[in-house]
Amino acid sequence: MLLTKVRLSKALQLTLAVIKPDAVAHPVMLEAIQQKILDHNFVIVRCKDLVWTRRDSERFYAEHSGRFFYQRLVEFMSSGPMRAYILAREDAIRHWREQMGPTKVFRARYTDPASLRAQFGLTDTRNTTHGSDSSESARREISFFFPDFNVEEWLEKEEPLFRSRQICYDPQKHIHTLSSPS
Repeated sequence: MLLTKVRLSKALQLTLAVIKPDAVAHPVMLEAIQQKILDHNFVIVRCKDLVWTRRDSERFYAEHSGRFFYQRLVEFMSSGPMRAYILAREDAIRHWREQMGPTKVFRARYTDPASLRAQFGLTDTRNTTHGSDSSESARREISFFFPDFNVEEWLEKEEPLFRSRQICYDPQKHIHTLSSPS
């Protein structure tokens, strides 16, 4: 376990981050994305590997039903394993979206070549990552991927502890935990 000292003054914000099947299919790519998450000071609150059914994908992307890319997206997202994270840090939603880069891979390669989508994305659908775009969508998406996780309870009870104490990163579980008080 890696010990990390965290002393932040602002409250931690939660966001959902998903590593899509195109990236999970390549272990080196998945490891590189995981390392970027850690390098950019995200606290990994939860991590889960999963495979969606077509129905799961349709439910999650229901707001896009009828759009030209909907069927392609539904099929892709149910095509193989994914990894979902609940990430925390100050202004987590904005920071994760910056790390991902533009949705369109071609644009990402020219406007933000260091972004995850520029480095690892293949197409606009197979663009390696998903991230919440607002606090409201983060809550909704976290509950979709992690139905047993209570955002309000975590923010009330655990967030102050994660913000003010030392945490440990467990590379086997891919999450941060609170270290014992000294």
